[in-house]
Amino acid sequence: MHGYLGKILRVDLTAGRLWDEPLNEAYARQFVGGSGLAARYLADLTTTVTDPLGPDNPLIFMTGPFVGTPIPAAGRYGVVARSPQTGFTGEANGGGFFGPALRAAGYDGVIITGAAAEPVYLSLVAGQPPALYPAGHLWGLDSYATQCRLREEIGQPRTRIACIGPAGERLVKYAAVMNDHGRAAARTGMAAVMGSKKLKAIAACGDATPSIADARSFKQTLREALRLAAEDVAAQMLRLGGTLFYADVGAMYGDVPARYYTQSGLPEAEETITAGHMSDAILDKAVGCYHCPIACGRQVHLDRYGEPAVDGPEYETAIGFGPLLAAHDLEDVAYAGHLCNLYGLDAISASSTIAFAYYLFDQGIISEADTGGMALRWGDLATAHALIGQIARREGFGDLLAEGALALGRRFGAAELAAQVKNLEIPMHDPRAFGALAIVYATATRGADHMAGDVYMTEQGRLLPEFGIGEEALGDRQEVSAAKAAMAVRVMDWRALTNSLILCHFEDPPGPIVLDLLNSVTGWGWDWPDVQRAAERIYTLKRMLNHRFGATRGDDRLPELLLRSLPEGNTGGFTPDVDTLLALTCQARGWDAATGMPGPDKLAELGLEWLA
Repeated sequence: MHGYLGKILRVDLTAGRLWDEPLNEAYARQFVGGSGLAARYLADLTTTVTDPLGPDNPLIFMTGPFVGTPIPAAGRYGVVARSPQTGFTGEANGGGFFGPALRAAGYDGVIITGAAAEPVYLSLVAGQPPALYPAGHLWGLDSYATQCRLREEIGQPRTRIACIGPAGERLVKYAAVMNDHGRAAARTGMAAVMGSKKLKAIAACGDATPSIADARSFKQTLREALRLAAEDVAAQMLRLGGTLFYADVGAMYGDVPARYYTQSGLPEAEETITAGHMSDAILDKAVGCYHCPIACGRQVHLDRYGEPAVDGPEYETAIGFGPLLAAHDLEDVAYAGHLCNLYGLDAISASSTIAFAYYLFDQGIISEADTGGMALRWGDLATAHALIGQIARREGFGDLLAEGALALGRRFGAAELAAQVKNLEIPMHDPRAFGALAIVYATATRGADHMAGDVYMTEQGRLLPEFGIGEEALGDRQEVSAAKAAMAVRVMDWRALTNSLILCHFEDPPGPIVLDLLNSVTGWGWDWPDVQRAAERIYTLKRMLNHRFGATRGDDRLPELLLRSLPEGNTGGFTPDVDTLLALTCQARGWDAATGMPGPDKLAELGLEWLA
C-alpha cells in the first residue's frame, strides 16, 4: 500500500496483549486516514451502549498518508473514541512531532481496548518489540515532566511522547492528550479515555517510512507546494504573529467574543491581547511542528511567574482567558494557558467553562457559598488560575467545573445559558460575525467546533473552486441563503478530508496541489468527484455514528446566548436564523428535513448502505 505502512498495532490493556494487524486497505481507500479512518474502525468496535469511560471503548490513534512525508505541515495525528464529554463521536487532532514518530515506529495507527489494573505506558521504539511497562512512577506527574522523564528513561533522544497529565488521570471530561511540550490533541476529552484505561503515555520513535507511488511527480508537486506556502499571505501572517494575529483581524468583523459571549470585543484588550504586544513583551522565538514552513507556535517567558521558557498562548487560549473573562494582562493570560498545558486540559473548554462560572456569579445566579468562598470577578485571573488547578485535581468547586459548562448550568438551573453545542463549549469565533458558522457549530459531529468548518476564513477569501467553494460563496458574511448553506457544507466536507490526510489547516495548499500530492503518494488516480465523494462519506459516517450514540435533530442547535443581538461592536446586531439555515443545510446535503439524517439512497450513493 503506497502511502501507508500497512500495519495497525492492537493493544488489549486488560489482558496485557499486543499484536499487529494488517491495515484494512478497503477502509483506507474509503476513509483515507486520520479521524476518517479511525471513525471507520470505531464503527466496528462500538455499540449504542458503549461506555465512554468503560474498558470496551476503543481509543484509536491514527495517522494518514501525508503524515511523516516531506509535505509541509503534515505532522499531525488524530485521536478518536466515543467521547466522555459529549457522548458522541470524540475526535482530537494534535500537531508537533508525535504523529510522524508513530509512523516512524512502523504503524499507521494504534487501537487500544480494555483497561490496565495499574498505570502503564506503551513503548513503540524501533528495534524493540512493542511493549507495555509500569507507569506508577509517572502517575501524578504533569505533562511536561512526564515527557521529560519518559524520554530519559527510554534513552532515545528522538522519542516523542503523547501523554496525559493530572486532568486525564482524574477523568476531567475535557482533558487533553499532550505531546511535544504544550501541543495538545485537546477537544472532546480523549485524555479522560486514556485515564480510564490507566494508560499514562505512548512513546514512539523509529526509521520506517511509507513508500511513495510516484516519487518523481511527488517531488515536482512538493516543490510547488513549498513555493506557494512561502508566498501565501495568511501563512506569512501566521509566521510573523502566530495564531494570535487573528485578534486584530477578528475584531474588524466582531469575531472576538468577550464577557462570556455577551459582548463583541474588549476595548481594554485591544492593545494588549495581540500578536504585536506578545512580540514586544514576552516572546522568545517561533516554534514549528514537523516539516512546517510557518512555525505559528510561540515560546515565551513569564518573568512574573518564574517561567523562563513555556509555550505561548494560541488565539483561542488568549481570547478565552482574556476578553472572554474580561481580562487584558497578556502575561496572566499566557500563564493560564501554561497551566492548562501542564495539567493537560483543553484550553477552550476550560476557559469557556470558567467564564460561564464568572457570568453566573455576575448575574447573581451563584454566590461565594457555591464556589467555596471564591468571588468570581470579571478580569480576575488569579482566581481563574486557582480554578484551573481545582479542575485538574477535581477539588472543591473545580470538581463541578471539570464536568463542563452544561453540567454547571444544570446544577444551578441555567442550562440554557451554557454556551455549548452537544456539550462541547463554543470556541472563540462568533456566528453573529459570520452567519454560516451557525451551520458549522450546529451540525459539526464533535459539537461546537470551529475547525470542522473554518468558514470565517472562506469569507475572507480562502477559496477552493475545484471543490465548489468559489467566488459565489462570498458576499454578505451574514447572509442567510442556499448559497451560504452550500458553502458551509463544502467547507465542512473539505475539513473532514484534510483531517484524514492529515494536513494542518494553516498550511492550506490549493486544491489541485492536494489532489496531485494524494495521487503521487498513494497511486489511487483520484479525480475531483472521487475527492468530493470521500470527503462527504467521512463526514456522513461520523454523523451516523452520532445517531448510533443517541444524537437527534434536536441536538443541532445554538445556545441562547449566541442568539442574542449585540448592538455594539462589529456584528451589526445580526443574529443567525438557525432554523432557516438548518433547513437549507438539509437541502444542500440531501438529508431528510425532519430527521436531519441521510436516507438510504444517499447512504448508498456514498457506499455507506451498511449503516442504514
